[in-house]
Amino acid sequence: MIPAAFAYQRAKSVDEAARALGQTGDVKVLAGGQSLIPLMRLRLAQPTTIVDINPLASDLGYIRRDNGTLRVGALTRHFQIQQSDEVKRSLPLLAEIANEVGDEQVRSMGTIGGVLAHADPAGDYGTLALMLDATITTNRRSLAARDFFKGLFTTALASDELIVEISFPAVSGPHKYIKFRRRLYDWAVVAAGAQKMEDGGWRVGITNAAPTSVRASGVEQALASGASAADAAKRASQGLDPTSDLRGSAEYKRHLAEVLTQRALEGAQ
Repeated sequence: MIPAAFAYQRAKSVDEAARALGQTGDVKVLAGGQSLIPLMRLRLAQPTTIVDINPLASDLGYIRRDNGTLRVGALTRHFQIQQSDEVKRSLPLLAEIANEVGDEQVRSMGTIGGVLAHADPAGDYGTLALMLDATITTNRRSLAARDFFKGLFTTALASDELIVEISFPAVSGPHKYIKFRRRLYDWAVVAAGAQKMEDGGWRVGITNAAPTSVRASGVEQALASGASAADAAKRASQGLDPTSDLRGSAEYKRHLAEVLTQRALEGAQ
């Protein structure tokens, strides 16, 4: 299908983009466009104005290590994360997740900031952000990931606010991200990630089994108490609220969460 008519603005600075976003009407940011453009073609999204922030790639497309923090600019493409030596050293789980995002075209165009701002519960980066207590910085403030995601496709971003940076703690211990999907390159039916922290504790997250990604705190607590991976994983379905659809029932998805969590913990290396 052909998208509905819209106005197009090309921002040359973050401030200019923010001012454009503050206009009346339904104004959307264009970064990689891998989620927005398909929705527009189906007319599920009909923005009145598109604000293209790709000219800001030189300012917002970076990967930097700052002491114990890995800082990633919002316009960093998936393939850049996937191939980055700094990511592989500082937070290899992030590189592993980037490798699981879409196909080659999506990885070439899509951005980490776009995934987080879109807030699709099937988005893999949101799970990692919650697991590791990442900080999401906008043009106006810094937000903890747990305060950023509000619900299905809903975030704390104001109408004139855009993500400029995501900061993760640098951690290179045993890790694993497992994605169960019907087809290669498809969205996850459910996915699970596990990361061993420097203090010996574990962080665990579940993708696409609730309106937002979920940090599996029950699993983490069980592991801290000495439970085996198999026993701890039985708590992975706590707090989940999956929907039944063509890919499986809610009960099936809760079961998947437990199975994938156990596999992620056992496969972490």
